Amino acid sequence: MGSVPIIDVGALLDPSADPAPVAAELDRACRDVGFFVAVGHGVAQAKLDALLDAARRFFARPEDEKAEIAMPKAGRAWRGWFPLGGELTSGMPDGKEGIYFGEELPPDDRLLHGPNLFPVRPPELRTTVLEWMDAMTGLGHVLMGGLALGLGLERDWIDRHLTAEPVTLFRIFRYPPADRSPNEDWGVAEHTDYGLLTILADDGTPGLQVRTRDGWIDIDPVPGGFVCNLGDMLERMTAGRYRSTPHRVRPPVGDDDRLSFPFFFDPGWDVEVGPLPIEGAAPADGATDRWDHASVHEWSGTYGDYLTNKVRKVFPGLEARDSGP
Repeated sequence: MGSVPIIDVGALLDPSADPAPVAAELDRACRDVGFFVAVGHGVAQAKLDALLDAARRFFARPEDEKAEIAMPKAGRAWRGWFPLGGELTSGMPDGKEGIYFGEELPPDDRLLHGPNLFPVRPPELRTTVLEWMDAMTGLGHVLMGGLALGLGLERDWIDRHLTAEPVTLFRIFRYPPADRSPNEDWGVAEHTDYGLLTILADDGTPGLQVRTRDGWIDIDPVPGGFVCNLGDMLERMTAGRYRSTPHRVRPPVGDDDRLSFPFFFDPGWDVEVGPLPIEGAAPADGATDRWDHASVHEWSGTYGDYLTNKVRKVFPGLEARDSGP
């Protein structure tokens, strides 16, 4: 596989259209490479433009001002800003800074849940982030409906059984060029995502790479397109028919930063993630086939358990802040 397919998902948004051809395209992409670029998704470019503008304004603020919403101030809620090198992949600092957001919830909610931290400046970041998360949540339900059809399930099967109350998480990342980064080689090293589906928008700057059967390839930006990839739970649920494909990010070339906006649409926190009622799944791979040598097929439990265990490796300090029930 030398490329990532571009799929027009407009038929999934049109009640009068036949979704079957799009579902078949999604199924092929998920079997072959675990990535696709969604176009025709119905999200207005103006929303992304507003998000880009607000993100640039925030990252241009002084360090001490950004630290007013630093992640430790969110306690156990897993929200807020982290500096360059503040997140780890495979134990190594990433070459990025970022802000973590999630569903707006009360302060006394469970681990990794709670209120977001928004900066004073720029004030418009709050509105643009919350509107973007609403749009991506809607698109996540739409795309998972297409994937369900591709798997031979009823269109609303995944919504009814897994994502009636999805875990939704959103990130804004800034990747500086290598000469201004704590990691000259990688913005983010090789990894897979944790849940069901990631929907990624960016500023059009290259850098994302995917490991296919034929080796690593670059994903060229597609104007108006969202890069979508599968997470560990979808690989587990399909017993390997769909793959959670490793990917990585190189620092941008030139003088300008790269901004990216990954949105994670995942199973409900208390959902027991097991096999789907489908036929034709491939045999489950062992841990040796994965980048981290940890098989998702040998794991069992709720999605909340899986996510918590993963997060504590990325942000070791979270353990110390987990003082609640």
